[in-house]
This record gives sequence, structure tokens and C-alpha cells, in this order.
Amino acid sequence: MMKTPLQLNKKTLIALTLGIGLMAACKKDSTEELTVKVPEISGTKGVYMLCEGLMGGNNSAISYYDIATKTTVADYYKQVNKVSLGETANDLEQYGSKMYCVVAGIQGTKQSFLDIIDIKTCKSLKRIPFNSATDGYMPRFVAFYKDKAYVSRYDGKVSRIDTATMAIDGEIMLSEGLEQLAIANGKLYVCNSSHPYYQNGGKNKVSVVDLATFTKIKDITVNNNPVRIQTADNGDLFVITWNDYIINNNPSLDRISSVSDTRIASYNYDLGAITINGSAAYVAKDVYSNPDIKVLNTASGVLGASLITDGQLINTIYGLTVNPFSKEVMVADANNYSGSQGFAYCVGTDGKVKFSFETAGLPQHAVFNYSYK
Repeated sequence: MMKTPLQLNKKTLIALTLGIGLMAACKKDSTEELTVKVPEISGTKGVYMLCEGLMGGNNSAISYYDIATKTTVADYYKQVNKVSLGETANDLEQYGSKMYCVVAGIQGTKQSFLDIIDIKTCKSLKRIPFNSATDGYMPRFVAFYKDKAYVSRYDGKVSRIDTATMAIDGEIMLSEGLEQLAIANGKLYVCNSSHPYYQNGGKNKVSVVDLATFTKIKDITVNNNPVRIQTADNGDLFVITWNDYIINNNPSLDRISSVSDTRIASYNYDLGAITINGSAAYVAKDVYSNPDIKVLNTASGVLGASLITDGQLINTIYGLTVNPFSKEVMVADANNYSGSQGFAYCVGTDGKVKFSFETAGLPQHAVFNYSYK
């Protein structure tokens, strides 16, 4: 039977009404999703401190300090997971609700992996191995961009990891002896060190990778043996270069523009650790002769006053971490490279120590466990 115009309009009207209803529901759902608030930090509950341990001792650890109770567990990772962290842990960084621990291992052994850990509990969620059939790839550092984690490796590759699936989804070959990496303007900047074990390294280069395509753009020449790199709030990158293992050159702090991807300045500083978070930037200066922690002016590159103003002495400055919430600085003291005991000091923006605690051997990098409103 042929449909009349009235019948057609009636059905069409019903369909349109349902469609409008569905669109309204979708719009409501979309609005509700947009109004979901990100949890707001109210304070710092505790501090995790990565402790490297002595090479060959298989004694890396993550210490934990509870601020409210003023109690410390020197090897909290082992207490929670019933297994040791591993050999020569090198980096610990926070991204979202997880922290990512890079365990390098040593040459000639299959002890290399990335441990992904829940921040609230310190429970290991997954270990991603970085080993061949006979050796470890020796991962060194991790950085993050748009739900991806990027891990530098001594064998010359950078591995990309999806932070949702916790699986490697891409790799790029750069140069042997890769060290710390940083991100600016949608690009990854990777230090090519002069590690003597690796003869095919860049030695005096910082490699630049476009993260949209995950392809290498260029190498930037810096002073020999770049090992540490951090991004400043103005988009510039600061690179610490150490004395070369092969060539007797002077250490420096080199500055790279992430706009032109060129080195735009070099400062004659002898530095160890560096930490930058927003406008807060600090470096460890003359760590072997006259150790001090200085404020770094990221606009001028000039070193300012000492961070610590209350007379607290640090034996061996081994790591610096700015608390993104409070801007306090966690200073890691390797205690003359003791394999069993180190110290951590929380220094406020006024330069005074707020609290301190003992750690396992060779503490170096902190992650913060927050409370939320």
C-alpha cells in the first residue's frame, strides 16, 4: 500500500523527535563529562626516594617517608612487593597515578627493565624487560608526552610506551650511549653521552625527535659528554656536559632553543644534578670540591644564591627534585657514596630544611605522594 503524506510526516516526526532526544542526551552526557573535575592536590602525604645502590650489589631500593607520622621505610618497595627492586636503578618519575622506575642493570647481564608502579601503594603493576638473549639494553631515563612514556637506552634506542596499555608501541634508533631526555615544543631531546663502553655514540650531540611522527629531525652539537637535560619554562633546554672520558675537555652548561633547535649559549659551570619545574630551577655545583646547590636563572643562565640558608651541610649531592605542588626541593645526599645509608632533605622556598630522613644507599630522585581535596 502506498504511504500517504500524512503517514510519512508522522513517522518522520517520530524519528526526528527521537533523534533530538538522543542528541540532547548526548549533549547532556558530553556536558557532564566536561564538568568532571581533576582531583585537586591539598598537600604532600609522603615522599618516595629512589636509591641506586652500589653497582654489582643488586641493592637498588625505593625508600618512603610518611610526613604525618615521621616514619621511614628504607626499602619500601621490597616490603610491598616481596621482591628486590633490582640492579642500578637510575630514574624514577611520576606521570598521572603511576611512577615509572628505570632499572638499568649492568653490562653483560639481563637485569634491565622499566617498573611501572602505583603511587598510592608502591605496588608494581608491570615490569617491561629491556634485554636481549644475553645482555641488557640498559635503559637510563624516562620522559612523558601525551600518554606516552619515552625511555632512553645505552644501546642507542628510545622506546615509546603507551601509558594506558603499559606496552611498547614504537622504537627509534639514535646513537649509542643515550642518557637523559626532555620534551619541549612537541619534540624530544636526547643526550648522546661519551660512555666508554659504546664506541658508536654521538659523544657531543643532543638528538631531536619529532613526537608527532616519531622520527629524528637533527643532531645539535654541544660540548662533549652531555648527560643531563631539563626544559625551562621559557621553552629553552639546559644541558649538563661532564668531563669527557676520552678527551680532556671542560664541563659546561649548554643552552638550546627549542624554536631554532640550535645551541644558543654555553656557560663554564662544573655541575652535577639539575632540576627545573616551571620557574623553579636549581643545580648542584662543584660537587667534588666545594659542593653547593645554586638557584639557576633560566632567563639569563646566571647562577644565583645558595638554596640552603640554615647551614645544613650536604656531604654528597646526588640528586635534586622540585615538588611541583609546594616548590620545595628534595635534596638527595649519597653520604660519601655509602652503599647502605643515604639521607634526604626537604628544603623550603625560604632555604630552610623542613624535614629529613634516612634512605637506602645512593638516593637520587624523589616522587611525591599527594593528598587530595
